[in-house]
Amino acid sequence: MQLALETVLRRDRLIVASALAVIAALAWAYLLWLAADMDMNGMDMSEFRMVPAGIGMMAPAAAPWSAVEFAFVFVMWAAMMIGMMAPSAAPMILMYARVVRQRKDTSQPFAATGWFAAGYLLAWAGFSLAATVIQWLLERQALLDARMTSANIWLGAAVLIAAGVYQWTPIKNACLAQCQTPLGFLMSHGGFRSDVRGCVHLGFLHGIYCVGCCWVLMALLFVVGVMNVLWIAILALLVLLEKVAPWGKWIARAAGVVCIATGAWMVLASYSEEPLISLVSLTSAA
Repeated sequence: MQLALETVLRRDRLIVASALAVIAALAWAYLLWLAADMDMNGMDMSEFRMVPAGIGMMAPAAAPWSAVEFAFVFVMWAAMMIGMMAPSAAPMILMYARVVRQRKDTSQPFAATGWFAAGYLLAWAGFSLAATVIQWLLERQALLDARMTSANIWLGAAVLIAAGVYQWTPIKNACLAQCQTPLGFLMSHGGFRSDVRGCVHLGFLHGIYCVGCCWVLMALLFVVGVMNVLWIAILALLVLLEKVAPWGKWIARAAGVVCIATGAWMVLASYSEEPLISLVSLTSAA
């Protein structure tokens, strides 16, 4: 009987892990498609901005956003969050799938896990909406260039320093602790929920903790480039290490020190007579 149960549990984990891998792969494929479309090979874009639609869509830099452009930017952010967060969310979702399977009163274990994951992604959809609004505001103030990268040294430095400081705050530590211990999170929030509403709510709550842990790292994309695929991958790896590595808290704090130092360097360099080499140009060269 025990052997049969373990066989079922292994099969469930394989199915759930495969589903997460497919979702993440589709999100990354979409991002790579958008990034390739927005690579204009040195074309002068000073009078235009790229719309992340994957079809070479451009708009005059001074033109207001349309509802269609807003929707495309939101989809871009949502896909980005799915691609970046699915790997780090996998331990929590797999744990939930295991708990669901071991419950004898659950007739649809995959549905319950799916609703939990949907609640988690709903929290990040809310973040994506907020990021879209912030991007719209920054573009209205001409603080982003045509490739959605900070065009203001002070904005970039402020975001970096703020991100670095946040990595050391109690709020960051509390949210990270919830993300690092899937079983502890379930036990401290009432455990498994059998109904759809309960599954979505629990997944959404975990997503809120995850947003609280990682939102400031996502804000760095406004500094290095919203569609800079290299930095999207680096930040996704950092988020994963924070959550699953034994020294995750110290990895987060080390990243904070790097952010503060980089922001301070940008401020000091802006006062020097030497030309400032932007963080974005360095990563582009890499």
